Amino acid sequence: MLFDMDGTLVDSEKLWDVALKELAASYGGTLSDAARIAMVGSDATTSMRILHADLGQEWRDLDASSAWVERRMVELFRTGLVWRPGALGLLAAVRAAAIPTALVTSTARPLVDVALETLGPDNFDVVVAGNEVRSPKPDPEPYRMAARLLGVPIERCVAIEDSPAGVASALAAGAAVLGVPSEVPLDPAGGVHLLESLTGADLDLLAGLLGSVDVTR
Repeated sequence: MLFDMDGTLVDSEKLWDVALKELAASYGGTLSDAARIAMVGSDATTSMRILHADLGQEWRDLDASSAWVERRMVELFRTGLVWRPGALGLLAAVRAAAIPTALVTSTARPLVDVALETLGPDNFDVVVAGNEVRSPKPDPEPYRMAARLLGVPIERCVAIEDSPAGVASALAAGAAVLGVPSEVPLDPAGGVHLLESLTGADLDLLAGLLGSVDVTR
């Protein structure tokens, strides 16, 4: 099992909204809705490029902006991180069945470590963070790396995602995909099963996504 984090397991996109809008305000501007939507599922560097371009301030330092947002997000993660509907129950069922499990996120490792205080580090055999890959989502590298580290063929993996970038990454990697939109709608696509939430999702559903492959073994 390959789980995305932001917007999939935890309702953190609203927290990202807070930090990103505060950064834009500190730069004397206002982040547009279109730019914010374009950031969903992206890594920090891509998000800062979008923000700077949206404000007409492309000259700003990407690393400095990323560091500011990360510091603010640490505060927000420690006080306001909550599970998405059905996510905790599904993760618990997956772990109880001893299914190899990875967290695959575009968020950088320092902030992921804070999130794991809520998610539980023991819930994941492998964590692939956004700053630990050469090519982040929507490139397939993050999901391919996670499957390789788990020692499981990617074709035997189900990826759960909420963003277009994440869905594209998982599909390109060769995983079966369960799409659960959060802040951004997901378009129907071949190889993607869409649900409104993870409430009611279970091991039978995951097994069905892999056809005849039994994910509980």
